Amino acid sequence: MRGLTGWWGVVLEAPDAHELARFYSSLLGWPIAKEDQNGAAIAVPGTTSYLSFDSSPGYEPPTWPAEPGRQRQMMHLDVGVEDVATAVEAALALGATLAEFQPQDDIRVMLDPAGHPFCLYLDT
Repeated sequence: MRGLTGWWGVVLEAPDAHELARFYSSLLGWPIAKEDQNGAAIAVPGTTSYLSFDSSPGYEPPTWPAEPGRQRQMMHLDVGVEDVATAVEAALALGATLAEFQPQDDIRVMLDPAGHPFCLYLDT
């Protein structure tokens, strides 16, 4: 495609984009690269990729696990870690919650402060 800058990423909606950007910046150790009145983005170090957050009035968090007639997740983030239990504790300390439903013994489904599911898994 013509005119591409190389800057690309994924955008999550949230009731407070700046709060969610700070959460993921702390969780992943990635710097906040851009901020404006409507949102923020964190940069994946060494790349032109980012994870962006937009403030969305009327935001409705996804339901985990999915339920008929309720807002479903459209995507989730998978985060490889060296120690799942330690990563869970760190995420909890930053404001995440442990999802009630855990479909696999070796992966922990967490919910970020806006309710988006993300998975912590042992990256061997």
